[in-house]
Amino acid sequence: MLKIYITDLAAYNCGYLIGEWITLPLEENELKESIKKILQQGQEVCEDECHEEYFITDFEFMDVKLFEVEEYSSPYELNRQLTLIQEQVEPHQYKSVKVLLENGLVSSLEEAIEKIDELIIYEESSMTDIAIQYIDEYTDLNGYHPLITAHIDYEGIGRDLELDGSYFTEGSDIFQFIG
Repeated sequence: MLKIYITDLAAYNCGYLIGEWITLPLEENELKESIKKILQQGQEVCEDECHEEYFITDFEFMDVKLFEVEEYSSPYELNRQLTLIQEQVEPHQYKSVKVLLENGLVSSLEEAIEKIDELIIYEESSMTDIAIQYIDEYTDLNGYHPLITAHIDYEGIGRDLELDGSYFTEGSDIFQFIG
């Protein structure tokens, strides 16, 4: 789900780029061994001791970018979060987790996972499409003269719905938070 490039900080400060791409999630002991191997390579290249620090020099989400990754993010915490997502979230729900986290609708990954079902997803839609659907669902326009129904401002209604603060756009999809 996420590839990170872990770099030995001491080797980097000596002018060497010693690191390795690691794909998360994986077993914690495998992660620990991979980092240990990177640090040992750094010690060998620099011909010194005390290689304990590392940092993330690059990363690449394989699916949806679910959260921010920074230089000094903990690989162990990233691994924990990705393991949690892999165990509890279906791939088609990744965008929902991202929308909840990025828009401040929840304060943690765990809360985002709990609230996934509190989002309605309108795929490949616009706010005008949602307004049309809303009017069709909540009003019966049958019996009104076509002259009247042809002048309903669906775009304006869509803008008003968007100003409500419960609609969020991600790519070509719109998410409505009903929580």
